[in-house]
Amino acid sequence: MEFTYQEKVKAYLKKCTVGIAGCGGLGSTCAINLARAGVGKLVIADYDIVTRENLERQYYFSDQVGMLKVHALRNNINRIDSSIVVKAFDLKLCASDVVEMFSTCDVIVEAFDKAEMKQMIIETTLTQMPDKVLVAGVGLAGVGMTDILKVHRSGNLIICGDQCTEINEQNFLTAPRVGIVSNMEANEVLEVLLSKFDINENYT
Repeated sequence: MEFTYQEKVKAYLKKCTVGIAGCGGLGSTCAINLARAGVGKLVIADYDIVTRENLERQYYFSDQVGMLKVHALRNNINRIDSSIVVKAFDLKLCASDVVEMFSTCDVIVEAFDKAEMKQMIIETTLTQMPDKVLVAGVGLAGVGMTDILKVHRSGNLIICGDQCTEINEQNFLTAPRVGIVSNMEANEVLEVLLSKFDINENYT
């Protein structure tokens, strides 16, 4: 039986693993899009619970309020495709956790809200796992300004966003702009994964 190009790509993505650090607006939406794209294994980490306020921009539902985000997100991913393996870790990540949990991942996604956590995972990945590609989101607060949302690539670090708009009273987080950046992250992850796809390999 001859497989189509798309079928071969899907078989390849099914064998890929992506790590996602943070399951808020960026992480939850990015994870859902990677699941829909066919990535076969996701390693997700967050220590927070779903609140009613999260429903404004995060991929959760009202009946999941009070649940740990990693458990709620795993449930939502498995509702899309029960064959996807989701390893969920309920913890606040430190540098050693990042290395231990994401060392087997093909690509790592940074999806934290706090600047110090973003800095921690970027520094940890670049210094302790320099062969890993890290896709990060920086500068996503506010509304509009879609034209300044871009992708910046520097070696194995890929940054999505405008890289300058910080969260404050005037520039709060909204679903559309967070969603755009999370989709940019997912799109970059797929591009990195597929850069290693070989049409002549048998992934089935």
